[in-house]
Amino acid sequence: MVAIKQTIVLITGGNGGIGFELAAQLLSDASKYVLLGSRSLEKGNAAVENLRSRKLPGTVDLVQVDVADETSIATAAKDVESKYGRIDALVNNAAVAVVHGSLANQLNESFKVNATGPAVMVEAFEPLLKKSIFTPRIINVTSGAGSIAIRLDANTPTYSQKVVHYRASKSALNMISVCQSVEYGPLGWKVFCYNPGYTVSNLSELNKAELGAQPTSKGAAPIVDILDGKRDGEHGRFLNPVGQLPW
Repeated sequence: MVAIKQTIVLITGGNGGIGFELAAQLLSDASKYVLLGSRSLEKGNAAVENLRSRKLPGTVDLVQVDVADETSIATAAKDVESKYGRIDALVNNAAVAVVHGSLANQLNESFKVNATGPAVMVEAFEPLLKKSIFTPRIINVTSGAGSIAIRLDANTPTYSQKVVHYRASKSALNMISVCQSVEYGPLGWKVFCYNPGYTVSNLSELNKAELGAQPTSKGAAPIVDILDGKRDGEHGRFLNPVGQLPW
C-alpha cells in the first residue's frame, strides 16, 4: 500500500447525478483522490472510465458498495482499508425516492437506503476516518423534504406532495446527522447535513431540466466548498447551497 498524500473522498451513489458531478469537480483538483462508490459494478466502471478519459488532475478509483446491504458495506470498508489505509471524507449521496408497493414497503426500502445506509456507512468507515491525515468530514446529502418546519409551512411549493416514505427517511437522516455531529464534533470532525435543492438526477422522473430542476453542477459545487473547509463554521447544521434550513 502506497502512502497517499491527497485528500481521499468516498462518494456513495457516484455513478450518476450529483455524485458523479461532484466527483468530476473534485478531480479538477490534483490534491483530491476520489473513491467513486457504486452499487452496480458495470455502471461504476463506466463512470470511472468516463472521468479518467477527461485527463483531470485528480485521481479516481471505483469502490463497489450497496448502501442497502450491510455485508456489502463491510466488504467495501475492508477493501478500502487494504488498498488505501484511510479516508478523509465520506459523502453519503446514494438515495432512493421512487419506491413501489405498500406503504410499509415504501417506508422500509426508503429507510434502508436513505437513513440506515448512511448510518451504517459511517459506522463501518469510522476507523478509516480516524486515520485521516486531514480533518475528517462527513456530508450527508439530504433534502428539504425532510424538514419538519418546512413540511408544516402551507406556503411552500411542495406542500401538496405527500411522499411520506421519502420525507420520513430524510428526516431520519437529518437526525442521524445531528447525532453524528454530537458524537464526532468533540473529536474535531466536521459533520454536515446538506440539501442540494431541486436538481437534475436519476432520483425520479421529476428530476429533469425541462421541469425546472437545476443542473447537477449547481447542486454539487457547494459540496466541494464544504469538503475544502469553506463552511466549517456551519458544521452540525442543515445546509443548502446559500445558507441554512430549519430542521
